[in-house]
Amino acid sequence: MSNRHLARAIVLQSLYEWDFHDCAQDPDGIVDRNLEEFAPEFDEKDFAKHLADGIRSKKEQIDATISTFAPDWPLPKITLVDRNVLRIGTYELIFDANIPSKVAINEAIELAKTFGGESSGKFVNGVLGAVYRNQIAQGVEKEADKPKEDKKTAEKSPEAPESEKA
Repeated sequence: MSNRHLARAIVLQSLYEWDFHDCAQDPDGIVDRNLEEFAPEFDEKDFAKHLADGIRSKKEQIDATISTFAPDWPLPKITLVDRNVLRIGTYELIFDANIPSKVAINEAIELAKTFGGESSGKFVNGVLGAVYRNQIAQGVEKEADKPKEDKKTAEKSPEAPESEKA
């Protein structure tokens, strides 16, 4: 299991607890406790905290997006696990420019398969796929999704300095 996948799993467990208690507990305390309990020498604590903070700060927008793209499933009717997996995936798709969209979707599907029910992976895939397609249709392109420029190509064809352009 990669470090970032483990971070997402810990964040999922923390969000589950936070959501179970109607978002009344201190989410930072939950994340800190879970990181200490499940990964005391973890080198991706900052990533996990950033993810949890981002989800908490954008929760209303994330939940509205989920509701839009899962119209047959009112948010309270979605299981706690699936709802929080969708929150992680939606946050990474829409608000985290550093996470490639396909990584966000694949990671969410894996979390759903591991922690959710029999059809959780398909449900999460369907909702996040719709969110992703909507982003593409709107012309939104994340920096992490753009192809990396081939260094060799860039070195072979440098642009002429301004003074040489006619």
